[in-house]
Amino acid sequence: MLFFKITCFVWAAIGIISRIAMALMKEKWAVWEKNSAYKQKRPAWVAAVAMLGILLIAAVWLVYIFAGVPYGWILAALITLTAFKIITLLLNYDKFREFLKKTLADKTKMLGLNIAVIILSAGLVCMGIFLY
Repeated sequence: MLFFKITCFVWAAIGIISRIAMALMKEKWAVWEKNSAYKQKRPAWVAAVAMLGILLIAAVWLVYIFAGVPYGWILAALITLTAFKIITLLLNYDKFREFLKKTLADKTKMLGLNIAVIILSAGLVCMGIFLY
């Protein structure tokens, strides 16, 4: 249970802190993402983080299956959905950069993404407090 609680809080913290950073940095955030975080050529950190993501997906499912954590499937399913981003980053990096540029350029898309991340983060905090 503690593993699930910590996972919820860490994932929520990443979502909340990144949205705060976006709000404070404004346009500098978009420039940083396009030119530093996700450079033209795929940075080495992308593969390393993607592998950690895959390990996290496996760990959550294994803990759920073998420890029998009640409602563990919810977090496992949510984390598994992140595999789409991981696979895109690893196998189709150029397509991800294209999506990134379009999203960063469109204020409506960015607002929708930010709202979705905030809702997900709030849900994760609630799950960490009440479910696990």
